Amino acid sequence: MTVGVREQPRGAGSPRPRPGARPGLVGWLTGLAVLAGVGYRLWLLLHAAPPTNSDEATMGLAALHIARGEGFPVWFYGQQYMGTLEAYLAAPVFAVAGGPSLLGLRLPTLALYALFLLLTWRLTLRLTGDRWFGLLVVALLALGSDRIVKNQLIAGGGYPEMNAAGAALALLAVALATGRPERRSADTWRPGWRLVRWATWGFLAGLMLWVDPLVLPYVAAIGAVLVGCCRRELWGAAGALLGAAATLGAAPLLLHSLLTGRNPLHAVLAAGGANASAGWADRLHGGLVLGPSLGMGFCSPGRCATWQLWWALVLPLLLVIAGVAAWRALRTPGPGPAPVAPGAVSPHVVAAIRLALLLAAVATLGAYTVSSSAGLTPVESARYLSCLLISLPALLWPVWTAARHGLGRSGTGRHGIGSALTRSVAVVALAATLGTAAHATWRAAETVPATRAAEARHSELVSTLRQLGVRHVRAGYWTCNRLTFASAEQVVCAVVDDTLRPGFDRYPAYRREVDSAAAPAWVAPAGSPLAEVLDERQRVSPGSLDLVIIEGWRIYLPR
Repeated sequence: MTVGVREQPRGAGSPRPRPGARPGLVGWLTGLAVLAGVGYRLWLLLHAAPPTNSDEATMGLAALHIARGEGFPVWFYGQQYMGTLEAYLAAPVFAVAGGPSLLGLRLPTLALYALFLLLTWRLTLRLTGDRWFGLLVVALLALGSDRIVKNQLIAGGGYPEMNAAGAALALLAVALATGRPERRSADTWRPGWRLVRWATWGFLAGLMLWVDPLVLPYVAAIGAVLVGCCRRELWGAAGALLGAAATLGAAPLLLHSLLTGRNPLHAVLAAGGANASAGWADRLHGGLVLGPSLGMGFCSPGRCATWQLWWALVLPLLLVIAGVAAWRALRTPGPGPAPVAPGAVSPHVVAAIRLALLLAAVATLGAYTVSSSAGLTPVESARYLSCLLISLPALLWPVWTAARHGLGRSGTGRHGIGSALTRSVAVVALAATLGTAAHATWRAAETVPATRAAEARHSELVSTLRQLGVRHVRAGYWTCNRLTFASAEQVVCAVVDDTLRPGFDRYPAYRREVDSAAAPAWVAPAGSPLAEVLDERQRVSPGSLDLVIIEGWRIYLPR
């Protein structure tokens, strides 16, 4: 596999298959891969996997308040960044279902994953025209390691929607840059639809600015392609509409900043570790070694075995190869402005979009590596690299081309030994990618019974508190909002730390309500430091607390 691989983008500059054409074997296989990816994740949701937590419950509580008309939060409770789009998507589900549930909260994220899968498949076809390569990309995205399914299904703020938005922005950019007015493509230049596409692109870009800034490298890189290809058009109505739509998408952020005078960028930098410090050795290891393998779905739950880190070594090489190939294609002289066949994509547009996706991936990796989060919490913070999946079609296209054609078309007789070696290396790389991702998916699926059992124990905790008539409790951070959400606010919880002092309450109203209660109970996971402190209090002051024990939990009732 070398930089000199000659690409064969069969679909670039060629028309789409005619409408009504039979999908054929590759079409049926792609459909099965899509169903497998969605079905696997639906199976996870029905088994309460991946495991939920209090952060996700916080988004669920926001959705509950929206459904009841009790509040319309702009930000994730307790902070001034990360928009609550997931809460607004789940609120109608709660309203129709008659109450909150973990499944209801996650159904919109499942729909966002399905949308991302379909958009990426369509984007792959527009950039390469190779349906078998599209099948490969869909198959990879159908797999799901522990970190991947957490990013895609947990409604914890931003991650499920970013990838779908990034793929949509790239796909819209292909249509806008290819069908620009001066090319006069009969299929794509329809002034009304172009304005709709411009408005949609601007709205999605502004919306992502509110939801989560992690996708901004993709917004900036793809936007640069549009400016380069359509700068004349942007001086007119298209540019005005784009700006207005972007302002509308970012309206929650802009209005909140104007009304409060707070800059959400400061909160984002603090969340990325700007207020903490980590050594550069730890940052480089977390950002460039653990990060890519975890963030792109090649690791077991909660850890990366040494052999699973091979992707971190290959990724820089793939970025260079794919980047050089896209740059060469971009610099290749073209025929100039000319009529474009219906459905055709300009080769220069294809190269520009691919290069933009690769540069955005490099920027994402770089920003994560220099942050302290990469060094302080590398396993959990690998979620910050979830957007790298958007670049998968551009990243793997040269490898796929090499696997099919080596250094050139088969049968030319040129580069015989080198071509065969290149094909072998490329095939091994693709097989290793699929195999490693499949192994990580299998290991993630193995954890489902334990996750389901833990959720059943939590449901028993909620049921027990209701039977005991407990309305107010104090508990640790990772217990509180999850308990409040699971009980639909029938049990209200205030956070305490392991020394029984007040902790971080994301929704201060709960703290006020618990503080005003006569005798709140205490709840702690069995074996936790909080349980040990409460057990010690019970030993020091016998009779002050009644202890109720259920599997996995300890409930302390004041007398």
